[in-house]
Amino acid sequence: MLTVRKSNDRGHAEHGWLDSHHTFSFANYHDPAHMGYRSLRVINEDRVAEGRGFGAHAHRDMEILSYVLKGKLAHKDSMGHVEVLGPNEIQKMSAGSGVVHSEFNGSETEPVHFFQIWIEPKSRGTTPGYEQLKFDATEKLDKFKVLASQEKVAGAATINQDAKVSVAELTPGKELTYPLGAKRHAWLHVVDGAVTVNGKELHAGDAVAADQEEKLEVIAKGTANSEILLFDLA
Repeated sequence: MLTVRKSNDRGHAEHGWLDSHHTFSFANYHDPAHMGYRSLRVINEDRVAEGRGFGAHAHRDMEILSYVLKGKLAHKDSMGHVEVLGPNEIQKMSAGSGVVHSEFNGSETEPVHFFQIWIEPKSRGTTPGYEQLKFDATEKLDKFKVLASQEKVAGAATINQDAKVSVAELTPGKELTYPLGAKRHAWLHVVDGAVTVNGKELHAGDAVAADQEEKLEVIAKGTANSEILLFDLA
C-alpha cells in the first residue's frame, strides 16, 4: 500500500531569515494525522539566509541527521565539535542523554539549503555521539548510497535505531529497484526532480509511505536529474 504526502500539504514557516517546510508536525505546525512515520519523526527542509542560524539549544534522545543540498552549514556542540557541513556529506548527532548545539549558515554571502531529519532512538539515555562523513557524488549517481544505518556500513553514519537512510540521484529514465522485507516499511522523499514509485508520480517535496510492498521501483522522469531520500524502517 502506498500513501502519498504532497509537497503543498506540508507545514510551512517563513521567518524572513528561515524558510522551512515540515513533512511532520514540528514547532508551531501541528497535525495529529502527521506526527511522524514509524521511528521517523522529523523531515524539515530548511533554507537559511546568509549569516543567520539557530542559536544554542538542547536535544536529548533523538538521532539527528543533517544533509546539505547547497551551501555550508556550520555546527558547534557541547561535545566539542566545531564543523562545517557541505553537499555530499552526512552529519549525525546522537543526542542521547543530552547535548547542546548550534547551527548557522557557514557563509556570509549565500543561503544554505539543507534537510534535518530526526529518528527516534531504540534506547534512551545513551552517551551522545557525533559523526560527519563525506562521500563522492558518484557514489549516489544511479544507485542507492547508504547515509546512515543501525548496522556498520562503510562510509555511513551509525544510528541507534533499526533504520537505514539512503540517497540516490537518478539520471533521466533511470530505474532503481529497492527490495523491502516482509516486515519492513519505507518512506521515500523526493528532494529534487520527478519520479514514479511503483507507478505513483511524485515531484520535488512529495513523499510516499510504503507498507506491505515487496519492493520499490523508482523511475526518474523529466529531462534533469532527480534526487531521492529513502528511509527503510522497522
